[in-house]
Amino acid sequence: MRTVLILGAGFGGLELATLLSRSLADEVRVVLVDRNDSFTFGFAKLEILFRDVPPEAVRVPYADLAHPGVEFRREEVTAIDPRTRRVVTDRSEYEPDILVVALGADYDPAATPGFVEDGHEYYSIDGAARLRDRLDSFDGGDIVLAILRVPFKCPPAPYEGAMLLHEKLARRGLGDSTRIRMISPMDSPIPVSADTSAALVEALTRRGIEYTPGQLVHGLDPDRHVALTRAGEIAYDLFIGIPAHRVPAVVEASGLTVGGTDGWVAVDPGTLETPYTNVYALGDCADAPVPRAGVFAEDAARTVAAGIAAKVRGSDATDRYRGRGACHIEFGGGLVGKVDADFLSGPAPRAPFTAPSVELAREKAEAAAARIQRWFPGRVSE
Repeated sequence: MRTVLILGAGFGGLELATLLSRSLADEVRVVLVDRNDSFTFGFAKLEILFRDVPPEAVRVPYADLAHPGVEFRREEVTAIDPRTRRVVTDRSEYEPDILVVALGADYDPAATPGFVEDGHEYYSIDGAARLRDRLDSFDGGDIVLAILRVPFKCPPAPYEGAMLLHEKLARRGLGDSTRIRMISPMDSPIPVSADTSAALVEALTRRGIEYTPGQLVHGLDPDRHVALTRAGEIAYDLFIGIPAHRVPAVVEASGLTVGGTDGWVAVDPGTLETPYTNVYALGDCADAPVPRAGVFAEDAARTVAAGIAAKVRGSDATDRYRGRGACHIEFGGGLVGKVDADFLSGPAPRAPFTAPSVELAREKAEAAAARIQRWFPGRVSE
């Protein structure tokens, strides 16, 4: 029986482990490794920040994994040798037949000078909780929300944050005494979808949120509370940033990023295979031509699962990665929109937009529940 070692239990790792259990339970042993003890949806940080949901309520314990042929181990990966597929953790060593790197992207707040000292973020659970506490004491003034580097996880999330922030402050009666400014180095919110971008820009404008595309905040001056850009300084009372993302240090040290764009893992865009034999990479750490988002990692896992099945059974892999996924977008007021993206199936990417509705809010909740049911069959319904 061959061993498949999956590093990282996010969207990609969980979907891959689930698929391998269903299709190859009698033919492969799957070991799933993650340094955390639980899974959290990315959108759960918005629940913590804007809806006062306690952090412990959004965590799904990995102890609830109960797939035949799958073993979860909570360990920190300390070294990867892709040539031999040898992996060292803080508790063990592995030399699997097939290695899948799905360790995601780490945040690098120190990459923007002054951000650690004078900025807030909501892309981590701890960051969302700290910003929630800061907003509780905020009594008005200038707020700057800036994307600090591209690429970053979940392209709609900064705009969701701006709209939900406006809604939260309006409920507290601070709408007239607060100015929100949204700054992005990108020329549009969702470049692949003009309709989605137009809807987001219109929603920001309707709320009085100033949107400045094509501008990068390259540093903060904590003493004077100003953001530094090439176009000049921007004063703020509260600075919220989407921190720079980077490949995890252990992945960079492995050599897997050689040949990848801007320090990400080099992969075949159709198969997600790296240049090393029987080594795949998927999700946010991989240099695939799609945005960093869980739905694309989930789709990549389907391609990798089919590729592994072909290797195990001695057949040719026919599935090609399509880069497909539906992203739900919070617009506030209980309304959710959706963009259905397909990056690689045709001659050009397609990403039609569906306007916000209560029905899509329900669809988003149902999709999350279905994933939990699929990935965590041992979980007792609450």
